[in-house]
Amino acid sequence: MGALAEFERSLISERSKAGMQAARRRGKHVGRPGKLSQEQINHAAQMVREGRETVSGMAGLLNVDRGTLRRALKANKLYSF
Repeated sequence: MGALAEFERSLISERSKAGMQAARRRGKHVGRPGKLSQEQINHAAQMVREGRETVSGMAGLLNVDRGTLRRALKANKLYSF
């Protein structure tokens, strides 16, 4: 019985991975949605660059963790640390 359950689990895993790959090929985002919009990221980068706000302060205004904002800025190459 255990071997059958293990086999079934491996089939489910393979199907899930194949479905995610197919979605990526179609250009779909796979995973959790982002907390920040592109507009919010651009605004935060501008404020930090101009020295009107710190990264921590801007993160507080946007209700996200400082690390989340830093990752978003770095990924969009809008601010270098």
